[in-house]
Amino acid sequence: MLIDKNVIKKNKEDELCETKNWQSNRWKDVSRDYSPEDVKKLSGSLRIEHTIADKGAKKLWNLLKTEDYINTLGTYTGNMGVQQAKAGLKAIYVSGWQVAADANLSGNIYPDQSLYPVNSVPEVVNRINKGFQRADLIQTMEKEDNVKSSDIDYYLPIIADAEAGFGGPLNVFELMKSMIEAGASGVHFEDQLSSEKKCGHLGGKVLVPTSNFEKIINTARLASDVLNIPSVIMARTDANAARLLTSDIDERDKPFLTGERTSEGFFRISGGLDCAIARGIAYAKYADLIWCETDKPDLNEAKKFAEAIKKVYPEKMLAYNCSPSFNWKKHLDDSQIGSFQKELGAMGYKFQFITLAGFHNLNLSTFNLAKNYAETGMSAYANLQEEEFAKENEGYSAIKHQREVGVSYFDKISEIISSGKSSTTAMQDSTEAEQF
Repeated sequence: MLIDKNVIKKNKEDELCETKNWQSNRWKDVSRDYSPEDVKKLSGSLRIEHTIADKGAKKLWNLLKTEDYINTLGTYTGNMGVQQAKAGLKAIYVSGWQVAADANLSGNIYPDQSLYPVNSVPEVVNRINKGFQRADLIQTMEKEDNVKSSDIDYYLPIIADAEAGFGGPLNVFELMKSMIEAGASGVHFEDQLSSEKKCGHLGGKVLVPTSNFEKIINTARLASDVLNIPSVIMARTDANAARLLTSDIDERDKPFLTGERTSEGFFRISGGLDCAIARGIAYAKYADLIWCETDKPDLNEAKKFAEAIKKVYPEKMLAYNCSPSFNWKKHLDDSQIGSFQKELGAMGYKFQFITLAGFHNLNLSTFNLAKNYAETGMSAYANLQEEEFAKENEGYSAIKHQREVGVSYFDKISEIISSGKSSTTAMQDSTEAEQF
């Protein structure tokens, strides 16, 4: 069998290009425990483009590097994502908690314990990107038709929750690929044992050894390199509140062992901020952002963590969960709440997110409408409609629900294929065209 010398030359050129890329400023604080040659072996002969993930990852990285901080809300439908883009947010967060609770592919309502099908979060990411695509198609068509329209960059970067990876490194590799294929710009993993995974604000969390989680982050990076996407990878540690560890194999974990074992064979640990700091420093070698899960909104604790990480990695960016699991006004007054994110941003917490905002907003708004409707009938809905009208001058457009989902776009297709002679276009004789 003859070997094509041009192919060999191209492969070598690709490896040199990859090596040069890894030496750029984008990767100066990121280590990889593999080589460009390893990536080439796993990449196949045909390079498949993942445009949304690629552009989104670059956009997200640029935002993180140029903005004081990026703040966003947990989202789990395409329409939620579109409204956040219209309202002016710059990124989207897809929470595993919310997917477990109301958007997973099994159709069940689950707690945040990795009980849902592993492809559920990638599917939600895909749905949100489909929502962005529809909104962008409508906006572009209206501009081309000289119809008054907005000028919104709908393709917000999406940061998605990969939980504890749903297994070992091979599971992580495949999950990371699925996230990228769905269009995720960034992905985070946490250092819990996947089979015992819990929400960060529940008890019973079991950590894996520090070295095991380093392998998880390294594997996620390998997957993104194989797909040729500069994904933003976030490492979360639950060590602040966790009290269990699977193994004492890693010397770095031994200072936190209590000497006790559980009935399942787990090692008891002291946990706490020092444990979280030790792990955060270890993970910072491989991850783009470090997130320490906390049990309350505490700026002093956040400052200690940030200073410890930045003492070793001065330019390492941090993330903070402004969690709905905190009773905010129990801990802070209105002034402190108002300045909380700005103060975090000054410490280096460049990505800040309210994980379960969509869940709480959807449930409260639905409850309020249902209660008012039960008490006042159609007045309740008419009042909601008036609120929608009042928001139009701020960029809200879903009051015209037919336009919002693309009726005019598909009318345009009918017009084009019929040379403008279609008698079945939908919007022209609609109640929306007449009354709104």
